[in-house]
Amino acid sequence: MSTMPPSRSATHPSMLPPTLPTHGRARGVVFLHAVPRALCPHVEWALSAIVDSEIRLDWQPQPVSPPLLRAELPWVGRPGLGSRFMSALKAIPDLVVEVTEDPSPGREGERYALTPTLGLHRAIIGVHGDILVSEDRLRAAVAGAESTGAQLKDGIAYLLGTAWDAELEPYRAAGEDTPVRVLHHVV
Repeated sequence: MSTMPPSRSATHPSMLPPTLPTHGRARGVVFLHAVPRALCPHVEWALSAIVDSEIRLDWQPQPVSPPLLRAELPWVGRPGLGSRFMSALKAIPDLVVEVTEDPSPGREGERYALTPTLGLHRAIIGVHGDILVSEDRLRAAVAGAESTGAQLKDGIAYLLGTAWDAELEPYRAAGEDTPVRVLHHVV
């Protein structure tokens, strides 16, 4: 008589090595660069709904755009949480926001930038912090430049989010001394 256990499907979770997680951990930061005071509770509610836990931010004056306020929320949680944060925030008008998600094992990072004047920009971030642009997007930029006579450098600047960086840089510099509290999202 065999003492071998019954066979299990290779996809059954108990067949995974104990050191291999069934899901990864990610981390990032929600930079709320400029938020009208009246919208601060709405921002907190939107972020709280994503993590199913109350979030209270330490709002500080935004010296670049008084009377607007700023805050930061470093976070740790399931991969893709940065995208969920930005999806909730882009529904609120008049925000100047960045959301980052650092690269994690098996996954590139992301950076989202949102301004009232430029709208939303998303960039893939590699493990060394560089913006990664896919070959299809580069081909589309070349084709667009050829068909319209536009400068290829302008198409590449768009892909890299150059206009968003220029608009956000004063806010980034003003936020260097912002107090932070880390959110650990239980998954």
